[in-house]
Amino acid sequence: MAWDFSTEPEFQEKLDWMQNFLSEEILPLETLVEELNGQQWRALTAPLKQEVKNRGLWACHLDPELGGQGYGQVKLALMHEILGRSFIAPAIFGNAAPDSGNAELLAIGGNEKQKRKWLTPLLNGELRSAFSMTEPDVAGSDPTLIQTQAVLDGDEYVISGHKWFTSNGSVADFLIVMAVTNPEVHPYQGCSMLVVPTDTPGVEIVRDVANMHHPYDAPFARQPAGHAEIRYNDARVSKANLIGQPGDGFVLAQKRLGPGRIHHAMRWIGQARRAFDMMCERALSRYAHGSLLSEKQMIQDFIASTKIEIEATKMLCMYAAWHMDTYGSSASRVEIAMIKVYATKMLFNAIDRAIQVHGALGYTTDLPLEEMYRVARASRILDGADEVHKVTIARKTLKEYEAVTGWPSEHVPTRRQAAWEKFADLLEPGVVNG
Repeated sequence: MAWDFSTEPEFQEKLDWMQNFLSEEILPLETLVEELNGQQWRALTAPLKQEVKNRGLWACHLDPELGGQGYGQVKLALMHEILGRSFIAPAIFGNAAPDSGNAELLAIGGNEKQKRKWLTPLLNGELRSAFSMTEPDVAGSDPTLIQTQAVLDGDEYVISGHKWFTSNGSVADFLIVMAVTNPEVHPYQGCSMLVVPTDTPGVEIVRDVANMHHPYDAPFARQPAGHAEIRYNDARVSKANLIGQPGDGFVLAQKRLGPGRIHHAMRWIGQARRAFDMMCERALSRYAHGSLLSEKQMIQDFIASTKIEIEATKMLCMYAAWHMDTYGSSASRVEIAMIKVYATKMLFNAIDRAIQVHGALGYTTDLPLEEMYRVARASRILDGADEVHKVTIARKTLKEYEAVTGWPSEHVPTRRQAAWEKFADLLEPGVVNG
């Protein structure tokens, strides 16, 4: 059997380059984000994106014929751990959400015409996209409750409904909308996905919903993080905009969200490592109450606990990535759910401890910890609430067990009696004394 924790030397070189590129080129740019307009942002990031493309590291989540590298989830996980250190890094590598997930969705479910019309320009950076599924009037953690409907009228679908938290929606060129196309069957078979250009009559971008990450209007470079409220007022699109077949919505969503959860978790590890680095630096630099912080057992506990949690999360993530590469997304639901739950707790703990070690400074915007902390809170809700994932883990795990009648299977008196019966021949006086 193979049980290998090493990375191929050729790919490790790519990871090393990414690490250096992020430190030297991306992190300095991060400090300017709040002051840049769109033109300045494009001018500064265009050469960086080109360098990424020159290195063959652009949109690596897609197959080579679509402009990517066809990397499996294990390699992508290692890449996302590095990119997760900065909020702006994924966009410079062509795999920022939601565009990356939408690109995967179109690559999986789109036909050739749809790929030419939307996927290719999306990958080239000529278009921006959004994924419109969550609704304000029903629980977002239960997508079977979706109320938005798309009714086929001749050669067009007429879409009516109310969505929000459509990430990127206010600046997107097109939306991928999850809607009910057949209300007569179970939602798992009755939902579909449609591409809806944002300039379609009847598409009303109401607002970007203010939240803990963006309680105010976000600067241009952060706009992909905006979460739009959208009303679909009998918006009409051609039935040619249907992705896959009618009723494929949930199957496509699962294929889109499975890899995305692994990538999210690995990016959270990158964020946690950054907070951990800051915490360790501060502990070695700050003197208080007769000694350095690093010499105090309370701080040593922070450091040890954080390191353990980060490394444990990475092991869970890498196993989930390997499991998905080996067995596919559907067969890896428990593994993916586990990393979603565990990684969110790890991330929050790491940033919270780092803020505590920095004291008042950690609470200010003079350090990135303040924003990291606000963003981290969303992780327990994004891509499914942690509680829902725990239910998935428990239900699927319990299917591996059976109920018993009478005493539990580990009941010692019952087992002892069975053991006497099993070994009776060997325990006969003549056998023992012989």
